[in-house]
Amino acid sequence: MCGRYELDASKNKVANAFDAWIEEDFPKRYNIAPTQPILVIKAPEAYRDTLSNKPKHDALLVRWGFIPGWTKNPDQWPLTFNIRSETVALKKSFTNALRHHRVIIPATGFYEWKKQSLGRSQPYHASFDDHSIIGFAGLMETWNGREGSQIDTAAILTTEAKSPLAEIHHRMPVIVRREDVDRWLDCRNFRPADVMDILKNTPAEHLYVYPVSDKINNAAYFGKDVKDRLVVNEEQKNKRGTQTDKVRKQQVEKQGKTLKNKDQFDLF
Repeated sequence: MCGRYELDASKNKVANAFDAWIEEDFPKRYNIAPTQPILVIKAPEAYRDTLSNKPKHDALLVRWGFIPGWTKNPDQWPLTFNIRSETVALKKSFTNALRHHRVIIPATGFYEWKKQSLGRSQPYHASFDDHSIIGFAGLMETWNGREGSQIDTAAILTTEAKSPLAEIHHRMPVIVRREDVDRWLDCRNFRPADVMDILKNTPAEHLYVYPVSDKINNAAYFGKDVKDRLVVNEEQKNKRGTQTDKVRKQQVEKQGKTLKNKDQFDLF
């Protein structure tokens, strides 16, 4: 699955990558989590002449967490931030979106967790080795409330993980090759059957994967250092399980010892 990703790129860089019109600027984000607003690239609502000097595609912010338009109560729909590409065409919940609302979700990297002993998991960061922008295949749907309220929502399509990511997790996002972007987004001229090959053609061979700290586990942490590579001694510390500063101080005091160094433990 893909439960975290980052978009460390400027508006212009994203717009150029997907030939999209992005009206407003947006901040760089390093720990994007489900239910948060995310940027998606989509086909324009009205036909746009190929001779026009306007970009081919549009962009908007939606909620990360797909809600089918026919759902009566969105609060009762399970949080759906990933959709399996292998079965998406068979699920009634996604029929309309797959036919009419295919989108691209821009990213510069994403995170997956590798299960370890004692129920712990080590997070890893994955990005293209040339740091280029990634485009996840996504589906979008607008939920319409009885009183006229609307919620634009989306989810990321996933596929079986390929090397080198397969050693970390068995699933990964579907990455759309740049030459397939127009076809994926063009729901007017390409039916679901015409684009299913895109879901099986994820370019994973150029992914660069490395471990990061467990800061990524906190969806409320937004610092850029969340994507920093974890050094060996920190990785070993994560595997053993870290103790809180307060617990460590209590253990020291119980043993009748004092801390020799003036550090953060002295603040308690």
